[in-house]
Amino acid sequence: MEKSKLLLNRKSKGSKKMSMPLQRGGVRVSDSSDDDLRDSQMKDKSEKESHLTLRFPFAFLFNSTQSPPKTDSYTARSSRHRLMLLFLKISLVLIVILALAGSFWWTVSISTSSRGHVYHNYRRLQEQLVSDLLDIGEISAGPSKWKELEYCSIEAENYVPCFNVSEDLDRFCGPGSRQECLELPPVDYKVPLRWPTGKDVIWYHNVKITADEVLTSGSINKRMMMMDDDQISFRSASPMFDEIEDYSHQIAQMIGIKNDNFIEAGVRTILDIGCGYGSFGAHLLSKQLLTMCIANYEASGSQVQLTLERGLPAMIGSFVSKQLPYPSLSFDMLHCSGCGIDWDQKDGLLLVEVDRVLKPGGFFVWTSPLTNARSKDDLKRWNFVHDFAESICWTLLSQQDKTVVWKKTVKTKCYSSRKPGVGPSVCSKGHDVESPYYRPLQMCLGGTRSRRWIPIEGRTRWPSRSNMNKTELSLYGLHPEEVGEDAANWKLNVRDYWSLLSPLIFSDHPKRPGDEDPSPPYNMLRNVLDMNAQYGGLNSALLEAKKSVWVMNVVPTAGPNHLPMILDRGFVGVLHDWCEAFPTYPRTYDLVHADSLLSLQTSQHRSSCSLLQILTEVDRVLRPEGWVIIRDTKQLVEAARALTTQLKWEARVIEVESNSEQRLLICQKPFAKRQSI
Repeated sequence: MEKSKLLLNRKSKGSKKMSMPLQRGGVRVSDSSDDDLRDSQMKDKSEKESHLTLRFPFAFLFNSTQSPPKTDSYTARSSRHRLMLLFLKISLVLIVILALAGSFWWTVSISTSSRGHVYHNYRRLQEQLVSDLLDIGEISAGPSKWKELEYCSIEAENYVPCFNVSEDLDRFCGPGSRQECLELPPVDYKVPLRWPTGKDVIWYHNVKITADEVLTSGSINKRMMMMDDDQISFRSASPMFDEIEDYSHQIAQMIGIKNDNFIEAGVRTILDIGCGYGSFGAHLLSKQLLTMCIANYEASGSQVQLTLERGLPAMIGSFVSKQLPYPSLSFDMLHCSGCGIDWDQKDGLLLVEVDRVLKPGGFFVWTSPLTNARSKDDLKRWNFVHDFAESICWTLLSQQDKTVVWKKTVKTKCYSSRKPGVGPSVCSKGHDVESPYYRPLQMCLGGTRSRRWIPIEGRTRWPSRSNMNKTELSLYGLHPEEVGEDAANWKLNVRDYWSLLSPLIFSDHPKRPGDEDPSPPYNMLRNVLDMNAQYGGLNSALLEAKKSVWVMNVVPTAGPNHLPMILDRGFVGVLHDWCEAFPTYPRTYDLVHADSLLSLQTSQHRSSCSLLQILTEVDRVLRPEGWVIIRDTKQLVEAARALTTQLKWEARVIEVESNSEQRLLICQKPFAKRQSI
C-alpha cells in the first residue's frame, strides 16, 4: 500500500512537472491525456509564433527566450516543429533580402544610366513652368491688366518706334521709343487690292505721300506714279516702264549676261539701297530675282512704305553709323541708283559695309551723275570711290553713261597680296561675326574666314538652291535628316493653314469694296512676316505650294542664328530682337506667323519686354483684316489668347492634333477706322 502511494505520488509530481511549461503560457488545462494536451498546446504555440513571424519577420533575431527541454516523442515532435518554423523564417527573410537587393540594384542602375536625361527633363520642365508662370502672371496681376488698350492719337498713324525719336537718320531704341497704344489707320484707308493687281495700283490714302510728290516722281529707278481719283498707278503702260526694262538689260550686258538671265550668273537675291518705289525690284520679279528694298526712315513719301504697299520686300535700313542686321556674305548683288548715299564720305566706311554683305563674286551696281564727273570736286570724289573699290579687291567690269558695275573678288589671297598700307585690313576673328545686330561700322573686311566664302557662280542655281544637299548643309552644322523632317512638317502645316484661312477669309469678305473680282487661284495674302523663321521652312513650303507670297524671315537674336543658311537658300531675312520695334511702317503685313516664338522669348528670363508688348508690336505692323497664327505650348497659347481681348482681336484656339502639347491660335485684326472730323 505504501508502495502504491509512493508510485502515485511520483506520478503526480511528474504530472505537475510536465504541466509547468503550459502554465507559463497563461493557459489552464483540465486533466486529460498527456499527448492530446501537448499536441493542443504545440498547435496553439505554433499558430501564435507563425502569426507573430508574419507581422514581424525579423522578430526571432531579437528573441532570446529558450524553450525548456522536452523528452521522448514530445521532444521529437517539438524539434520537427522548430525546424519547420526556422526553415519558414529563414526562407521568408531570404525572400525579403532578395527583394530589397533587387529593388536597390534597379534603382541604382536607373539613376546611373538615366541621371543626365532625367535631370535634363527636370530642368526643362522647371524652366517651362517658370516661363509659363511669368506669362500667366502678367494676365492675373489684376483687373487693370484686362482692360482694352486705348487707340493712339492721330499723329501716330505712321509712327515708327526707334526712328521717330531722333532728328538724324540713325536708329535709337532706348526708353521712350515704345508706344503702349493701338494705331488706327487713316480715315480713308482701304484694304489693299489683291496681288498681282496691288503691285501696280495702290490706294492713295493708304500711304503718307503728297500729291506733289506723286506728280514730281519719275527717274530711271522711280517708275512714274500717276494719280487717278484716290489711286496711285504704276501700270505697265507707263512710259517709264520701257526705261526700267532697258536699264535692267544694260546692267546684264555690263556684267556679261545674255538674255538678261541673271540666274545663270549666280544672281538670285539683290539688296536695293534707296529703292525709289520698288520699280526695279518689281521688274526683276519676272526674272525670278528677289529684291530687298532698304531706305532711311522718311516722314513722308516713304520709299519703304510704298514698296511694301505694292507687295514687295522692303524694310527700313539705315547704316549711317551701324552695320545692317545681315550676316556677312548675304546678297548676290547690291544696287544703288540715285540712292542719296555719299560713298566717298567717312573714308570709304560705307563701302566696307557693302563689301561685308556682298557674296564673293557678287556685283555692286552704282548709277549716279558722280560717275560721269565733270567738275573738279566731283572728279575728286569719283576718283576716291574708284581707288577705294580697287583697294578692297573689287574689279571694275564696265562703265556706261552714269552706271558703273564692280565685281567682288572670289580669292581671299587678294587681300594679303595688296601693298602694305593699301586699303582696310582683314577683320580679326572677334570682329568678324555672323550676328551683327546693329553693331558699329567696322573699318575692316569681313567674311574672309567664313566657310561660306563660296563664289556665287559656284553655288547651286535657283530654284534648286532652296533645297540644299548634304555637303551644303554641313557648312551650317546641319544634317539632311533634321532639315528634311522640318520641311515635311511645314508642307503639312501650310496645307492646314490654307484650309483654315480660306473659308474664314472668303466667308467674311467674298469681295472687298473697290476690289475687282479675283481670278483663280485666289491669292489671299501677299506680305508674310515669319517671326521665328528657324530654317526658312515656312518660306520654302509656301513656294512649293505655289502661293504668290514673299516671306520676311526673321531670326530672333534670342535663339540660334540660322539666317546665313536662309539667305544662302535664296530667301530674304533679317536678325531682330522682338523686345524692340520691327524696322517697318504700320500696316505693312497681311499675315504674321510665330512658331514657338513665345517659348523662345519667355525662356530668356532677362527679357526686357512682356508678352503683351510683343503682341502690341504685331498689331502695329499688321494690316486691318490681317491674320496672326501663333503655334506654341498650350499654356502660352492660352496666355496669348487672354491678351487678345486687350488688342481687340478676334481669336480662336485650335488643337494641332490629339495628345499634342501644342496649340494653334488664329487671330484676325478688325478693321477699326477713325471717325472723320
